[in-house]
Amino acid sequence: MSGQTRESDVVAGPGGVMTEEVGVITGEVTVRTETSGGRVTVRIQYLDADEWYEVEGSPLRDPGPHLHQEIVQAVMRGLPEGLAGFDQAR
Repeated sequence: MSGQTRESDVVAGPGGVMTEEVGVITGEVTVRTETSGGRVTVRIQYLDADEWYEVEGSPLRDPGPHLHQEIVQAVMRGLPEGLAGFDQAR
């Protein structure tokens, strides 16, 4: 899974998504996961914007085959505290 990048457009759920750089992002967003070396970096941007922001708590370890979709689902539910509560054990 090394070097894989995936993107999905969604609406962030209640509370938005906490980022490292600018705090909470809300509304229509693009979620990007970048897998490299057994870790996945999670970034988010406002739909069609130029700037990407790292989701607080990124990168995650042990990505697994369905991690991108699991993160997208979590964004749709809202991640106001970033990835701190994201269940990596699955």
